[in-house]
Amino acid sequence: MQTLWRTAATRRPALRHFHGLIRTAPVTLGFVAVFWAAGALSFSLFSGPARALRSQVAATAHSIAPHWWTLLTSAFWERNLAGYVVATILVLGVGIPLERRMGSLRFAASALLFQVLGIAAAVGFVTVVRAVMGSWAREMSGHHFIGPSAFIAGIGIAATTAMPTLWRRRIRVVVFALLLLLALYSGGFADLVRLAAACAGAVLGPLMVRRRTHLARPVSSRHEGRVLIGLLVAVSAVGPVVAGLVPHAAGPLSVLRFLFTNIQPVDPDSLQILCSDPGQGKACASARLQQRAGAGGIFMAILPSFLLLLLADGLRRGRRFAWAASVLIQLSLSVLAVITITGILQHSTPDTRAAGGIGAAVGRSASLHPITALLPLLLPLVLTVLLLMTRKLFPVAAPPGTYRRLGIRLAGTAAVLGSVYVGAGLALAQDFSPVPDPAELLANVPDRFLPLAYIVGVAPAFLPQSPAAVLLYEGVGVIFWAITGVLMVKSFLRPDPVRNRGADRARAILTKHGGGSLSWMTMWAGNTYWFSTTSETFIAYRVISGVALTLGGPVGPETGNGKALADFARLCREQGWTPCFYSVDRTMRDHAASLGWDAVQVAQETVLPLDSVSFQGKKFQDIRTAMNNAAKAGVRAEWITYSTAPLTIQAQIQEISEEWVADKKIPEMGFTLGSLDELKDPEVRCLIAVDDHHLVHALASWLPVYRNGNIIGWTLDFMRRRSNGFRPATEFLIASAVLSLKKEGYEYISLSGAPLAWASADDPRPTTAAPPGAGGLERLLNWLGATLEPIYGFRSLLAFKAKFQPRYVPLYMLYPDAAALPTIANAVTRAYLPTVTLGESLTLARRILRGSEKPAAPARESTRPVKVPGP
Repeated sequence: MQTLWRTAATRRPALRHFHGLIRTAPVTLGFVAVFWAAGALSFSLFSGPARALRSQVAATAHSIAPHWWTLLTSAFWERNLAGYVVATILVLGVGIPLERRMGSLRFAASALLFQVLGIAAAVGFVTVVRAVMGSWAREMSGHHFIGPSAFIAGIGIAATTAMPTLWRRRIRVVVFALLLLLALYSGGFADLVRLAAACAGAVLGPLMVRRRTHLARPVSSRHEGRVLIGLLVAVSAVGPVVAGLVPHAAGPLSVLRFLFTNIQPVDPDSLQILCSDPGQGKACASARLQQRAGAGGIFMAILPSFLLLLLADGLRRGRRFAWAASVLIQLSLSVLAVITITGILQHSTPDTRAAGGIGAAVGRSASLHPITALLPLLLPLVLTVLLLMTRKLFPVAAPPGTYRRLGIRLAGTAAVLGSVYVGAGLALAQDFSPVPDPAELLANVPDRFLPLAYIVGVAPAFLPQSPAAVLLYEGVGVIFWAITGVLMVKSFLRPDPVRNRGADRARAILTKHGGGSLSWMTMWAGNTYWFSTTSETFIAYRVISGVALTLGGPVGPETGNGKALADFARLCREQGWTPCFYSVDRTMRDHAASLGWDAVQVAQETVLPLDSVSFQGKKFQDIRTAMNNAAKAGVRAEWITYSTAPLTIQAQIQEISEEWVADKKIPEMGFTLGSLDELKDPEVRCLIAVDDHHLVHALASWLPVYRNGNIIGWTLDFMRRRSNGFRPATEFLIASAVLSLKKEGYEYISLSGAPLAWASADDPRPTTAAPPGAGGLERLLNWLGATLEPIYGFRSLLAFKAKFQPRYVPLYMLYPDAAALPTIANAVTRAYLPTVTLGESLTLARRILRGSEKPAAPARESTRPVKVPGP
């Protein structure tokens, strides 16, 4: 028989593939077979196991001691046919690749471990919280857990340990957000089991997949930080809706459904009892309206959550309006929560706890334990504080006048819909009870744009009776807020204008007169512009802690640079600022010296004249090897602009960038170091290394260098490489850019600067000695460069650039008074690390101190770059 099977398998591809699955994933396929067989033999496929069987095979918060076997048997049944199908897809999708990677024995042991740990941890948690959250524990007493979702959650999270840092973080954030949402809002025992199993997977993942991981504080780029904040706001919006729609939601935060949505469905029996009481006429009418309103009423009830979901997308895009609106909504909910807590805790009585709604929910919680009542309603306040702390992540403004026009449109829409409501209401007046007159309809218009459940405390003047009247009564608000949502999302999609006052004038001067190789960085967000009296020269600067820190020198006709420096210094004196020119050339240093200023070299720029580059000879062996290997690997260089690139390319660039930041575990820097935001400029060119399968291995962005209205060169800015991609991709990209731009007729390219590192044309290797003739400050900066080398790799970066045999140009920092150096150092640090937190600062300081205790290894010419290029 075995011979016949092998013969058939070799002749038919499908059988051969199935035979391979059986050999490589026998545990997964065996579990699926037993899973369906158990369901079929016990007649449980359509409605789950019968009550008698369920008590023997399902796990509950109280069944483990007498029925210990339910730790295992609970995995082999599901609640219904849909559960069997979904569970099978998950088991096959997760189990087959993991079993192949881990081996069958290790996979089986891991699945068994996560199943047992998930249930045991959930049971232990219920036991512990019973004293604090007794109502939650009692609610879960009747809940049971069946299905393989626990070990799938655990083993799936464990598998992310072997993924790249970025995707490991993203998958875990999404999965844990979902599991926490269900556990905190729905609050079922099964939700706790899955969450506990996932936590076990995160802890034991390195052991399961045999990969070491280093515990460190996660570091996100600005873009990734926006995504995470947006996701958190979205979860906070969806959670109360889940609690409102799930029957018998008992999670510790389920009370928030009344604060966010106030969905209060009333079953027919309760409705009959309520309406039989003559004193509950208003409550009876409101309950009938909620029951009849249907989908429209539910939409109006969840309006705050709907708006927060839309704003979460704006937060993901870094939109300032989305941040401000989210703060406003969370503040409003915080105020409402404080008022509710105060009123309920002060006046909680048996009558109020029996009345229903948020008062009943909080009242019942308060009678058990104050913490149960207080903690859920503090969530909006916590989110408000978080949004305020991360406000710098959301600087993107819409074009001027966008929201003024949006307000006008919405006001017009509200006026039109209000007129329609009054007119149609008069036509359908007999379908309301009591019959309204025109004045009552007009007075009722504002209420139509508010959530249904938020006006149930106000006695309605009239209520709809027919379906048409209900449609009109609720449809006005639904249409208005749907239009509002569409217009809001469209405002988030509008391209970001030049975000700084005077940037249009500055761009015109830069393209007309030109500037240095770093001058295009003055177009980046965060700069303010000073213009000379002739309006032909500008200086880009930012004021930080009383220091006017410039990005480069004056831009405009070179003959006016000395006067521009003096005039700008005069402005700073008038404003009480300390001027500091950062990353300027030797000419500007000489101008500053004539004013009595001091200067210190802070970086070294590397420039390649294109007319003399050939990549011939032994000194370019590494470059030629990289290009030859790229050709063999099918990797080619392709010019694109980020804003017009296909979405698949943009997504890969984002992935590479976020992975780079996450793997470095250091805060993302700014000021003279570009990020994804700066790639959106249409004048910035990107060169990507892409293979025949359209996989992007690396990218490098190039900033234009203007002179007399023409581009004469390009400056390297943003450079990232995929961790598991083509290894010499950065050498290949720069070499390809050199040859391509030389063919296009440009004069030179700049590989930008390397901070706190020095080399010379005679000896291109970065030296550990200070520059010739260095004083005390230069020696201090040299020590700082050596200390920061293990973290930021400035000297390794300069050694990498030395492969291209560049010309070295020193860059200086100019300052008028040495006494201001501590303040200037603080300003420069905050410019490069604008979003650094206290925790990140302490972590960075610890790494610097640890690095300074180790002797610095001599830099070698073959060292690969570990830092984004920049001065």
